[in-house]
Amino acid sequence: MQSANVLLRKIVRSSVLPFAAQHGMKKDLFPLSRTLSLSPCLKQDNSCSPSEKLDLDAWKKVMKSGLQEVSETVSEHKELSTLAAAREILEMWRLAGRSVPENISEEQLKTFVECPSKSAKKKYLKYLHLKELYKKNDKRKMEEKRERRLETEEQAAKTDETKRNSFICLWASCMDRAYNWRVAQSMIFGQPLVFDMSYEKEMSVREVANTVRQLVLSEGCNRRSVDPFHIHFCNFKDDSLYHKEFIKHYREAWGKLLITVTDQCYTDVFPKDKLIYLTADSPKVMKTFDHDKIYIVGSMVDRSIKTGVSLARAKRLGLETAALPLEKYLLWNTGAKNLTLDQMMHILLTLKDTGDWKKALEFVPKRKYCGFVSKPVNELKKTLNLINTLKLGKRQEEVRRQFAKNYSKKRTQK
Repeated sequence: MQSANVLLRKIVRSSVLPFAAQHGMKKDLFPLSRTLSLSPCLKQDNSCSPSEKLDLDAWKKVMKSGLQEVSETVSEHKELSTLAAAREILEMWRLAGRSVPENISEEQLKTFVECPSKSAKKKYLKYLHLKELYKKNDKRKMEEKRERRLETEEQAAKTDETKRNSFICLWASCMDRAYNWRVAQSMIFGQPLVFDMSYEKEMSVREVANTVRQLVLSEGCNRRSVDPFHIHFCNFKDDSLYHKEFIKHYREAWGKLLITVTDQCYTDVFPKDKLIYLTADSPKVMKTFDHDKIYIVGSMVDRSIKTGVSLARAKRLGLETAALPLEKYLLWNTGAKNLTLDQMMHILLTLKDTGDWKKALEFVPKRKYCGFVSKPVNELKKTLNLINTLKLGKRQEEVRRQFAKNYSKKRTQK
């Protein structure tokens, strides 16, 4: 048996091994060493193309976005905690009896938190409290008016006054149509009047609200005039404080106003040689009203009276400027020579219709001047100085002596 096995081995070695060596099949026939058999998953991973490998930059972006989301959530939690703390402070101040509004929005609460000092926070809360009181009073007055109107309607139902009321309503609707027709004609054939709406950054929230209130009055005055202007709101941006305040006043009627609203500058809309910027700081005095020119009025209300702002803007744009001749026609007493926007609208409309400066300047507040100039300006200034000295509380004897000296000088000159 052993001899047979030995014989078989010799036959295999002599016949098979040379054939395997020629064809490279020796390793397959005699696996003398163990080879590591890989799983099909690992084989697929080794056969992957380089484009399917993991992108480290994309992975970093994913990780960074996750960190940003975490930081945003943390900042939101911090903001909510600060707002909650601010609400608690307001409740404490309200219980302490301070002037704090009952209802406050999130935007107002954020502005309250962003106030730089405690005094600024108190002033802002006082402003909101007064605004809330004004709204309550207006609401109460409106309710009282509604009740009175209902009472009058009930009484009129018993009498023949219903016919008169219907006639009044018909008259009001007809006049409203007539006003709209005039303004529509002015948008085609009328003289333009520009309001510069680029002063939002130089005013506080309260001053912007006052400016919009004056612009609403100006628009109503222009609408009821015989020959209205074509009003342009230039440099007007959407979602600005001006826009928000206008929507509060007009609501749904804001889109139906017969005015031109644009975000362009007036130098891009009109030729420069026709533009005149009206400002109280201008050295040039306006003599007559020119119907061919386009006048610009700055939409700004500044309680601190920032001088030279509108004049600097006009010079920067290379525009002609002019000021109203207040000293020529009025004996100015006290106060700045800045007028409100609705007063400017009344003055310009009167000048456009009549050309009479005395009629136009009657819309200047009477507390600012003593009267119209009918004598030489020097004599009127002397009398005004005497009046001011009496107001300041000087002795009457000193005033009489000064008056006697001036009177004797006049006699000697004659």
